[in-house]
Amino acid sequence: MPIQLHDTMRGEKVPFEPRDPERVTMYVCGPTVYNFAHIGNARPAVVFDVLARLLRRRYHLVYARNITDVDDKINQAAKETGQPISAITERFAEAYHEDMAALGVLPPDIEPRATAHIPQMLAMIEALIEAGCAYEAEGHVLFDVAAYEAYGALSGRNLREMIAGARVEVAPYKKAAADFVLWKPSTGDLPGWDSPWGRGRPGWHLECSAMSETHLGETIDIHGGGQDLMFPHHENEIAQSTCAHGGRQFARYWVHNGFLNVEHEKMSKSLGNVLLVRELLERWPGEAVRVALLSAHYRQPLDWTEELITESRRKLDRLYGALRTAPPSADEVAAAQPAADFLAALEDDLNTPRAMAALFDIARRLNKAEDEAERRRLAATLAAGGEMMGLLQQDPERWFAAGADELPDAETIEALLEQRQAARKARDFAEADRIRDELEARGIVIEDGPDGTRWRVAS
Repeated sequence: MPIQLHDTMRGEKVPFEPRDPERVTMYVCGPTVYNFAHIGNARPAVVFDVLARLLRRRYHLVYARNITDVDDKINQAAKETGQPISAITERFAEAYHEDMAALGVLPPDIEPRATAHIPQMLAMIEALIEAGCAYEAEGHVLFDVAAYEAYGALSGRNLREMIAGARVEVAPYKKAAADFVLWKPSTGDLPGWDSPWGRGRPGWHLECSAMSETHLGETIDIHGGGQDLMFPHHENEIAQSTCAHGGRQFARYWVHNGFLNVEHEKMSKSLGNVLLVRELLERWPGEAVRVALLSAHYRQPLDWTEELITESRRKLDRLYGALRTAPPSADEVAAAQPAADFLAALEDDLNTPRAMAALFDIARRLNKAEDEAERRRLAATLAAGGEMMGLLQQDPERWFAAGADELPDAETIEALLEQRQAARKARDFAEADRIRDELEARGIVIEDGPDGTRWRVAS
């Protein structure tokens, strides 16, 4: 069965059929590096990391995720802090890499930076002017939206509706309000490059089109990003790329993740509820943050709450607790295949909640299994599935040691179990029950069986 993806352009879930299985291409809009990444920035990085892992099972994937390092927000941050623009971009690009690595996000194959692609951007602008789809006005070069009849097809709204619902700059040099900037003039204190239209810098939308073309070709298989980028960013990318390439299709599949709210409210500076990834990482393991981000289907809104992240940590305790009973070797995991129902869930439009449920089913079977060979097989299957989700990559003992302030370590648990066993032999059942109750209060479930006593993390 082919992988199924919801294509925003077609408005439905469809089979994914690459142009060339030997070179599947995916481009995802990356960060603008002027501040630390917030949890909303992290959601697409994690979602498309899982999609990339899934695609690599079947195809040779070339995955590009850009860094925007020339932008008015960066210029403003430099002005406010008094730091050079290069210092701002380097600092926050490095911070982004650190934060995403902590969330288990693998680096993309290609990470182009906008400032390294100015010649390609200039060439695309010239092609658009020659095609009659762009015009120069007062030192600016603008895309003429009227020249592209299919404008608005991605978001499914007419032009008037889109303009009313987005921040569209109205300027006297524009032919129409919806026309967007491809090139704008730079004053001496701003980054700028020489061009046929004077010293200036590129528009944000143009950057992604030029970088995608340079590294992946004129037509790519998958273009991904957050739903907030659908208009105007992705609409503008489609328009300029299609027109610059003689009408050729820009992206064959459009995949968008849903919005992220915080405690039932939109995340915004004005509400003071912007959650930075690195601040969350001071309180929670990166894997727990990742589980929380994957807890809802990627296309659905995700409400970030304290209960969500707390429960995500508990879920990992349960999975690592199961692995702890029969920790698989690296060779066993490498030889194992994820469970069929787990794979089916991911291949059905990246249904991560269903995939997580499949992992818990394996964990339950592992906890109940008595045959050693079966336990090792199930443990390897669980770890292999976790790897596809970017989870369960730590040694279980290390996981629980890191959370020792919340759960007792294995040595403590075993010592208490020995005390409990001694109390039972002495027929001091009150003491045995007290120890059981103490462990349960600390999140550990005791299971007595014919082969002895086993323990696991409470579900």
